[in-house]
Amino acid sequence: MTAADSSRSDLVRRFFAGVTEYAFAARMGVADPPLVDYLTELLVRFVASDALYGLRTPRGDRISQVTDMLAEAQARHGSARRRVHRHIGDFTLFWSGVYPEVAERMRKADWKDSLLDYQDQGRRNYAIAAQLPADDTSAPDELLARLSDNFQLCVYGLGEVRKAWEEREGESDAPLLLG
Repeated sequence: MTAADSSRSDLVRRFFAGVTEYAFAARMGVADPPLVDYLTELLVRFVASDALYGLRTPRGDRISQVTDMLAEAQARHGSARRRVHRHIGDFTLFWSGVYPEVAERMRKADWKDSLLDYQDQGRRNYAIAAQLPADDTSAPDELLARLSDNFQLCVYGLGEVRKAWEEREGESDAPLLLG
């Protein structure tokens, strides 16, 4: 990573941290720093589509539908299974909260996911991930359980985050993300 990439990444992280904290604390009255930090990192990770669609089969094929992600989760064990269930939670939360119109189009498309409710899947998969063994501490069990229990609140909050950044875009001619 170059110095310019690092600087850009820091700017993106600070921007999302600011709008996420503003949306949850000021607009919604939700004071939960670990939850806000997690959602900030989710947004930073998913700015790049390679992270959004980062789940791969053992052969290296990209997995883009939740139905296929669920099958992949069943094929994995231990912390690898937890990572897939967490990714499903993150994926469905991102689309349901930030771009619900895209989630709806994906649901109505002639895809396997058209039979799924993304919000139910997100809640369910965070709950499953919280119960599986972890190999890292980036997402503690209790935080994943709170994401499951408060999934609808997080969906609403990410919608507020989007509104806040769209309001910011209207204040300046500068694009949100550079280069």
